[in-house]
Parts: sequence; structure tokens; C-alpha cells
Amino acid sequence: MAAVDGAAPREAPPAAPARALPAPGSAGAWLLAARPRTLPVAVAPVLVGTALAAAEASARPLAALAALAAALCLQIAANFANDAFDHEKGADTEERLGPPRAAAAGLLTPAALRRGMLAALAGAAAAGLPLVVLGGWPIAALGLASLAAAVAYTGGRFAFGYRGLGEAAVFFFFGLVAVGGTFAVQAGRVSATALLASLPIGALASAVLLVNNVRDLETDRRAAKRTLAVRLGRRGALRVHALLVFGAYAALPLLWLAGPASAGVLAAGATLPFAAALVRRVAREQGPALNEALAATAKLEVAFAALLAAGCLL
Repeated sequence: MAAVDGAAPREAPPAAPARALPAPGSAGAWLLAARPRTLPVAVAPVLVGTALAAAEASARPLAALAALAAALCLQIAANFANDAFDHEKGADTEERLGPPRAAAAGLLTPAALRRGMLAALAGAAAAGLPLVVLGGWPIAALGLASLAAAVAYTGGRFAFGYRGLGEAAVFFFFGLVAVGGTFAVQAGRVSATALLASLPIGALASAVLLVNNVRDLETDRRAAKRTLAVRLGRRGALRVHALLVFGAYAALPLLWLAGPASAGVLAAGATLPFAAALVRRVAREQGPALNEALAATAKLEVAFAALLAAGCLL
């Protein structure tokens, strides 16, 4: 492999180990397309937003479940759309270093994936209806924007995932919107504390996507997919990755000092050693090895969110 951004040449990354693929059109094919390893990105913000509401004795379990269902459906819809549109735009090829994609592997047709995307969007809309009743037109507006963003990430002429805006969109929708909105539909108001708590969650969610884009940097570049990693190069993307991960921990004392949250929120800092090791791992590894690093980043977000939620309840 040629050197990137002036870095010393390295050997080409090893090919991904062969894995048995599910039968075309099977439930296993749909599970593969849903990308279970990415779903913690949808769970973490709902967990934190609900904990903040519970800390104020404002938790509504049914609203929390509806928010979780909507977030999971949106994530799955975005994954189905990404699978179909990346295949049609030539971004998923035989050179792909990540896990197999359903359309590229011939397991599901792009048309089937688009139908699955629409079904997932319908599920998100159905789950969101009671949230609109609770939160009014602001929740409706954010919900419609979330539905559109799930498709526009890789779909359409102006797909923002192809323009280096994917991480910013994830930060907004799976950070600010998901945490703040989950709190608002339960507590009946917007909270500065909830918005501040959304910052580390959004940062870690963006870090998950950035690991994916660092792994796919070369193949995305050849496919004219101008992700943030392609725009910044590997070194620049790794700096942003470290900033996102460590920035999440820098937000913890601000959350404690700037609002009513107890010092218990600092408990999320217990995951910092794991985060530091993960940052080093992402900087060191390339190619298929980053598949496990991506899953580990999603696990870090869930662990961080669980400890932050527990700290909010103290």
C-alpha cells in the first residue's frame, strides 16, 4: 500500500478472513444488513436522556420505550439505505475491507433494501407518534428531520455522507436530538443539563462512524466518496478521532459543575483507560483489523452511557 499523507510505507493490510454468508433473502441476510454492531449508537442516548428525566422524577417508561424504538428503527433504516445506495454508487466493491454488505454480496437486492428502509422508517414514525403528542411540534419537526437524514446520509444527489458531513450529522441526531429529545418528551421541557450531557454521547457516536471511514478511506477515495477521513487524510482523521473520544471525557466535569447533575456523572470516567487504549489501537491498525475496533468503539459508548446514566441517578 502506498504511504498516506507522508507516513512511512506499510505492508498492505491482510485480507479479511472468509466468513460463511447467510442465504440470499433469508432472515440472516436482513440481520447482516441491519448491522447489529452499530445499534448501540441508538441505545446510548436514550439511556442517558431517560436517566436525566428519572433524576428529576419525570421519567415516563412508555415514552422512553417509544424513543428507543424510534431510534433503533432510524438506525436500521439508515443502514439499509447505506447498503443499497453505496452499492448503486459503486462505493462497495470487491476491495471492501469491512464486513460484507448485503447488496454487494448478492444477498438482498437494492430494491428489497429500499423496501426494508421504508418499513423501518414507518416503524420509526409509528413509534414517534406518541412522542409528538407529548412534545408537540418541535418533536414532530425533529422527527421529520431524522427520517430525512436516515435516507439522505447516502441517498440522493447531495448525500451528506459523501460530502464529509456524516460525523456532524451523527453528532447532531444521535447526540443533541436523541438525548435532548428523550429528556424533553418525559420531563416536558428542554434542559440545559440534557443538552450538555448529549455532547459526550454525540462525540462517541461520531467516533464510531469515523473508525468506519478511516478503515474505508482508500476504497471511498477511489469511489469519490468524500468522507471526512478522505478529506482530512488518515493522520487528520486520527486526530479528530482522538479529539472526539477524549473530548467526551472532558465534558464530564463541565456537566457536573455547570448544572444540577451530581458528581456521580464522573463515574463515566472509569472507562477512560479503555478509551485511551482504543485510540492507540485505531491509530496503529489498518484494514479489516479496524472492524473489531469499530465494534469496540460502540461498546465504549454504551459503557460510558451506562455509567453516566447511573451517575445521573445518584
